Amino acid sequence: MSSFKNLLGADFLPSSPRLSLTILRIATGATLFLRHGWEKRPSQWFAFMAHFPSLFHLGAPLTFLIAFFSDFVCSFLLVIGLGTRWAAAFCFSNIFVAWAFVHHFAFFGHGPMAEHGELIVLYLGALLAIFLGGPGFLSFDSARK
Repeated sequence: MSSFKNLLGADFLPSSPRLSLTILRIATGATLFLRHGWEKRPSQWFAFMAHFPSLFHLGAPLTFLIAFFSDFVCSFLLVIGLGTRWAAAFCFSNIFVAWAFVHHFAFFGHGPMAEHGELIVLYLGALLAIFLGGPGFLSFDSARK
């Protein structure tokens, strides 16, 4: 019975929260950068600004620059682990605002752009965990300590 409990609980694996945070930070940052940041690189700015939403009456160019800073700059900072908690907080805020004001909290696949709801919630959960837990190791932040 004890061996079944150990197998079921995967007790044979080492417990390493710092390694888990490192993997979460790199995977989240890389996915956000490759899927949403890279498409916003400077050579593509004019194509994006033509149809980018203006939130809070800031205008499309400023709203786009905020999204660029989040998806391109901060996601890259997450990958390398520099200013990790601030980068995670900025990405979280930007994604939450997009989920609230562009996607209208869509989650279950009903309505326009609702198919992104599940992914948005996963990003928010991962970014919150990174913000609260820190960079893990293999980061510039942990090297400074």
